[in-house]
Amino acid sequence: MANRKLDSLGLGPKALEPKGRPAGVTESSWCRGVVGGTGITVLALLLSKAPDVSALQTALHRLQTSHPILRSKLSHDAATNTFSFIIPSTSHLQLESFDATSTSHLLKRLPTSASDHLVSPFHRILEHELNRNPWSSSKQEHHKHPDTAVFFASLYALPDNNWVLALRLHTSVCDRTSAVTLLRELLVVAKEVKEGQLKGEQGKRGEFNVAIEELVPRGKANKTLWAHGVDLLAYSLKSLRFSNMDFKDSIAPRSSEVVRLQMKPDETRRLVAACEARGIKLCGALAAAGLMAAHLSKNLRDHQREKYAVATLMDCRSLLEPPLQSCNLGFYHSALQHTFDIKGGKDLWELATKFCMSLSKSIKTNKHFSDMDDLNFLMCKAIDNPRLTPSSALRLAVLSVFEDPVIDASNESYRDIGLEDYMGCSSVHGAGPSIAVFDTIRDGRLDCACVYPSPLHSREQMQELIDNMKRILVSWSD
Repeated sequence: MANRKLDSLGLGPKALEPKGRPAGVTESSWCRGVVGGTGITVLALLLSKAPDVSALQTALHRLQTSHPILRSKLSHDAATNTFSFIIPSTSHLQLESFDATSTSHLLKRLPTSASDHLVSPFHRILEHELNRNPWSSSKQEHHKHPDTAVFFASLYALPDNNWVLALRLHTSVCDRTSAVTLLRELLVVAKEVKEGQLKGEQGKRGEFNVAIEELVPRGKANKTLWAHGVDLLAYSLKSLRFSNMDFKDSIAPRSSEVVRLQMKPDETRRLVAACEARGIKLCGALAAAGLMAAHLSKNLRDHQREKYAVATLMDCRSLLEPPLQSCNLGFYHSALQHTFDIKGGKDLWELATKFCMSLSKSIKTNKHFSDMDDLNFLMCKAIDNPRLTPSSALRLAVLSVFEDPVIDASNESYRDIGLEDYMGCSSVHGAGPSIAVFDTIRDGRLDCACVYPSPLHSREQMQELIDNMKRILVSWSD
């Protein structure tokens, strides 16, 4: 059954190298969103060893060879407003390199705020990369830039003899699972290149290069036209009642910024143990703490209730037909939206349990597949009609979380390249939540990159929110 489906898509074992294809519905929504600044994925690595630029360039080309989607170019047809991926036969990525002087000048030119002393040069370069948007100009000047690459890489030398390697990708070809796979494969291939022992192509364990809609199991996304209409109306009407965090500046041009939530190993252990004892996922605790902190930030009376929306992203690879693995790069996540009434004095575990029960119910009824088109449609409508959202803020939820965290541990390949730290996340300032939480448990420590739109929200405001989230998680775990 699986082989017949792959053959019908031209992806069987005897299929020729793919030359390209139209973008799927979900991918097209990211293409629409990225013009305004939603959907730029960045993986930033802090290195303590001087990288071999030639070996790094070779490793990146090998990844593009192994994963054709990484060497694709995004093409936009202005006449039909449709997108497609064109896959050249050879790799084309060129590593952009900045010496210490150039990096220092860049950091001085970046916008500053009163709290920038809290942000390291590594952190600021991550934010800079989140806001570099070649896809915006390519759509606006289509006749000059008909096709744009989906994968860029930059190397920054810092004045303190550290380096930052930044991989920047279009989210339509790189979800969070893809970014993690990309990091792990890059470290392996870079070591092989350095030692002169380059082995077989990493991605040949199955590179489907197919849109998620093509792989949804038969019947799982079925919904009548009437049901689509009812759900769209329900989502639209509910959104008018959603509360948001206070907006600081809804007029000025926006960019994405990041605050970081980090917990010690013992704090992380207690939090995970508390979740396991109650049979709930970590995302439930993060979502509950985020909602409680958001409500707390508004200084309301304890009895005052407000309704908040949470978007949960889940990796669908294992649920598709045929199932995919983490080495199948692309965007294979779906979103589920839930709403919660919050008032002061809320019990973290009660709210976290309610969140996980709602999530589980939605998954059992296949809403992650059946509502996919509805949520994509609403995202595009919000982009086209910002006045339909409060203060034209384009906020579709107060918070977004992932169903499962990334679990990672330092290993020999990390030490070989001198990997001291890394962060991975995507931009949200075009349309999205007020804060998007990208959670990782690394070496036993919870580490979350939390992305928000600035100056719609300020760094001070979001840092206070994150501090309150951490305080809630630690105190309730104890």
